[in-house]
Amino acid sequence: MRKPAFYTFIIVLLLGMGFPAYARQERDLVAYVNTLQGTNSSFKLTYGNTYPTTALPFGMHTWTPQTGKNGNGWKYQYAKDSIRGFQQAHQCSSWSGDYAVFSLMPVVGELKLHEEERATRFSHANELGKPHYYKVTLDNQITTEISPTERGAHLRFSFPEGARSYLVLDGYNGLSSVKIDPDNNRITGYVSNGRLVGKLLNYFVIEFDQPFKAYGTWDNRKGGQWPGETAAEGKGVGAYLEFASGKKVQARTASSYVSLQQARLTLEQELGKHTALEDTREAARKVWNKQLGKVVVEGGTEEQLRTFYSTLFRANLFSRKFYEVNAAGEPYYFSPYDLKLHEGYLFTDTGFWDTFRAQFPLNTILHPTQHGRYMAALLDVQEQSGWLPSWSFPHENGGMIGNHAITLLTDAWVKGIRTFDPQKALEAYYHTATNKGPWGPSNGREGWQEYYTLGYVPYPKYEEGTAKTLEYAYDDFTGYQLAKMTDNAFYQGVFERQMYNYRYVFDPATGFMRGRQANGKWNPDFDPFEWGGPFTEANAWHYLWSVFHDVQGLIGLLGGEERFVSKLDSVFSSPNTVNTGSYGYMIHEMTEMQLANMGQYAHGNQPIQHMIYLYNYAGQPWKAQYWARQVMERLYNSTENGYPGDEDQGQTSSWYVLSALGFYSVTPGTDEYVLGSPVFRKATINLENGKQFIVEAEGNSKENVYIRSARLNGKAYSKNYIRHADIVDGGHLKYKMSSKPNKSRGTKESDKPYSVSR
Repeated sequence: MRKPAFYTFIIVLLLGMGFPAYARQERDLVAYVNTLQGTNSSFKLTYGNTYPTTALPFGMHTWTPQTGKNGNGWKYQYAKDSIRGFQQAHQCSSWSGDYAVFSLMPVVGELKLHEEERATRFSHANELGKPHYYKVTLDNQITTEISPTERGAHLRFSFPEGARSYLVLDGYNGLSSVKIDPDNNRITGYVSNGRLVGKLLNYFVIEFDQPFKAYGTWDNRKGGQWPGETAAEGKGVGAYLEFASGKKVQARTASSYVSLQQARLTLEQELGKHTALEDTREAARKVWNKQLGKVVVEGGTEEQLRTFYSTLFRANLFSRKFYEVNAAGEPYYFSPYDLKLHEGYLFTDTGFWDTFRAQFPLNTILHPTQHGRYMAALLDVQEQSGWLPSWSFPHENGGMIGNHAITLLTDAWVKGIRTFDPQKALEAYYHTATNKGPWGPSNGREGWQEYYTLGYVPYPKYEEGTAKTLEYAYDDFTGYQLAKMTDNAFYQGVFERQMYNYRYVFDPATGFMRGRQANGKWNPDFDPFEWGGPFTEANAWHYLWSVFHDVQGLIGLLGGEERFVSKLDSVFSSPNTVNTGSYGYMIHEMTEMQLANMGQYAHGNQPIQHMIYLYNYAGQPWKAQYWARQVMERLYNSTENGYPGDEDQGQTSSWYVLSALGFYSVTPGTDEYVLGSPVFRKATINLENGKQFIVEAEGNSKENVYIRSARLNGKAYSKNYIRHADIVDGGHLKYKMSSKPNKSRGTKESDKPYSVSR
């Protein structure tokens, strides 16, 4: 009779000790996520530039409702009141557009094919957006539901009774092909649009659980319609189906960049056992709860929980998997770089200028296995294209500036993720750093010769020259780091010479980084409030701090710690004045900075996002604690207005996730995270290796944002940073929080984070 009690005791003991928290906690974490966060955006003002993504973590394809016209970068805008389709999408930014898109749209009553005619009004009151499940009931009483797989989706269209019921497949704005198979309730085909048109084909298969009452093909360019036809190919061709009135029609779809045969295989792999949408929805819910459960937070408000898990969701969408799984269960992919099939893994849809800062460092903590695959794939891309990637979508387009692939590789290596040959990485980076490629400013280096000979990239000879100088110098530091760690004296010497080049664009007379001409003279009429010119989507207030690797050196240039802190303070106390400069008009980042009402602090764009944490380098860590909490409290929420600017492929979300945990990756390429102030009373990181890292903040509240004392694994801890090993080896960081700053903690020289010149 005692055995049941004994076994119960053992089970409880095991649950308390041996299993990660996400396996034993019962909260349905997807319930906190709002996929409509950040969707209230436009060309002039963005609160995220997101769309209601329905996808699995890092899934190859995503699905979303479409309010914008075909080809419009703003595919979903919260302010719009009609939906014209439900898209398979890959867009990572409204500014970059999309590729490999097609859409499905249910229609009731009269058959309407064109996107303008079929658009149907809806209300957000009848819309639900979760990672694993999207649902909307349109004003015409059609309900659409979507649940995702990695390379496909399960959709259900519930039509009202008493009217004719149609489904329209729109081939979007490029090449497309459709074949209708009425005997098997199936449509197959391909689309090729947005990128690599005619070279990258997205093969799709869609299977329905209801027979076709009628069908035909159509053309979205000239308005052609061909009833009874089963096949069409060309620009903008699509298909339409009619079903019996009042039916619930399920559609299971999968896509492949390899072949139609692979699309069919993927459909069987991912959806073959799911006869009802509820099956797919539940499977996706479990996947997301496990993914979100890698970080379990407690002790915050309901809104803080919603904001945290909504941002953690977006931090787990990019970069996307671009590989598929063959019949033997092995990964392979069609490369958008050399247009050939390769074995192994490939990832895409991200811009490293945005994401090297926080999104990839977060991945080193939460997803080291996948991150290791990604790092190996970077060198595969270099072999296939001749260049390390900088902005892949899905192939290289060279957007923004810098050569930040090397920062990812070095950051992985220093954190023990060593899945690549460092010699090949250094050779690839050296080639990138001493040449200019054909695709955009970050494909290779614009101004690389002057950067080596003058020590800087001159402006106006090269656009954004000062920003490029600063980011090249940091990239060279990470090249130096990787060479030093792997005993490569040649490359260590090469990159060491350039990593201090930031000094050549600092003007001691003004106390700012400035544009500098090829003859060595500063550009005239300097105004630190002026945007553009030698800077990238920013001004001199923002780029002053882009010396990620040598904050101590920057402190020296500014005249010591007291003046450095005064300059940091001035960012917030200065007026939010804007001089539109070379842009000539108010770009959205300017408007967002003014709306934030935090002086010249422009969190809506990447260049200054790390600046708050620099107080830790100058003996006043309590100011970093205060401002980190201010930004999280004032500039983020879980609603359609959830971000202070572009979300940018997980970067702005990852900033929040890391900062809410109480630390941030100021210098990727080192093993340190600089401390801020955690949002929650307790956060548990459930690591891939089965261990846990717990951040506990006793007395934490909206008012108690300051760290009074800290203990790491039971020992007093005064440093203003923690190391990657402290986290991944498992441990317990415990704070006592206060409403007043402790101005004696974290002030010693040994408490300061890494600087290369220290």
